[in-house]
Amino acid sequence: MKKHKYEIKIEWTGNEGSGTLNYKSYKRNHKIIAEGKYDKIKGSSDPSFLGDKTRYNPEDLFLSSLSACHMLWYLHLCSAHNIVVTEYVDAATGILEETENGSGKFTEVTLNPKVRIKEQNMIEKANKLHEEANKMCFIANSCNFKISHKPHTIAD
Repeated sequence: MKKHKYEIKIEWTGNEGSGTLNYKSYKRNHKIIAEGKYDKIKGSSDPSFLGDKTRYNPEDLFLSSLSACHMLWYLHLCSAHNIVVTEYVDAATGILEETENGSGKFTEVTLNPKVRIKEQNMIEKANKLHEEANKMCFIANSCNFKISHKPHTIAD
């Protein structure tokens, strides 16, 4: 069995001079860095936890990982089934439930891909491939909750 190792560096950039002296004395800002990759993703925590709303938070990135992994598998499967995709946009949504002690977890995610394909007669098959993509997606296979799909496919 093949194993793949991923390495990412998270660099906290929110020290405003007094570090984590108290809960409000620091920003939750950070950079996401990977060797040899473009360094432009800036992170923070969710604004509910005193984060910067103009930066990505871990929940945004988790949801985007699910959406991107699904899309990549879906495009592969369409290619393998001779379905020509010309456009793909997903407006994914997720629900995180916070518990009384402050922890929490995602309980549901819905992917809402809008897909444009070349041939009208392939729309039904194209929609069904979302189920197969979900079975293949590495990130979806790592989750302990259901991931729903509400595709909207049109033809040129």
